[in-house]
Amino acid sequence: MRVGLFNLLSNGAYLHYPPGTEMITELPRQPGRDYRKAAQTLQAAKEGVTRTGIDPTGPSGGTLLSALMDSPGWLERWHQGGWIGYLITALGVIALLLAGWRFAVLSTISRRVTAQLNNPSADLNNPLGRVLRVGEDHRGADAESLELKLHEQVLKERPTIESGLGLLKIIAMVAPLMGLLGTVTGMIVTFQAITLFGTGDPKTMAGGISAALVTTVLGLCVAIPTVLLHALINSPAQRVLHILEEQSAGIVAEQTEA
Repeated sequence: MRVGLFNLLSNGAYLHYPPGTEMITELPRQPGRDYRKAAQTLQAAKEGVTRTGIDPTGPSGGTLLSALMDSPGWLERWHQGGWIGYLITALGVIALLLAGWRFAVLSTISRRVTAQLNNPSADLNNPLGRVLRVGEDHRGADAESLELKLHEQVLKERPTIESGLGLLKIIAMVAPLMGLLGTVTGMIVTFQAITLFGTGDPKTMAGGISAALVTTVLGLCVAIPTVLLHALINSPAQRVLHILEEQSAGIVAEQTEA
């Protein structure tokens, strides 16, 4: 089906008529599903008005549609990032898995600590219960010794509670730096190509610059969610540590008064 003078459709697909070839070919990459569905609706219509997408470039031979079809998709742009882009993606996957694991662990710890606050007897399955057990074992000691023992136990619990938070922070800082590294190396390659072949083809130069900036986008796409995940996970960890320190101070105060 010909729409106007310069648009050809067939079974919901957009066709191309290259000048001088006298051949009609299907575009290797078609527009979005909504446009193809609209083209099918147009071909099946018998009357009335039907909306569909057309190439408005007219006598230039459908160059706009061809150019849009030649633009890379998101998967192709990801591959343009090269090995640096793959490393950044791997860091993002590690950050997501680590954040999910730590969120599940800290949720369990926080729930057990909350239950321990309402339980007078010390339960050793949670950090607060182990701190309270140290207070019970050294109930007759002087206040200074008791404070040191409680502080030592809190220090033992801290690495387990804060595990993984440092790595998340490192990923959030390293990802944009790796993206910048990929951009710089990509720009170097682009300028080398300009030195060898000149600036006669702006399309090629723009494509090289676009590919170089892909790693920067990937770095920011990894860093921003990682920062948010770090803040989300750090909150319950600091809450648990605050409860441990608060209860330790309360035990020392009670012992001092006694």
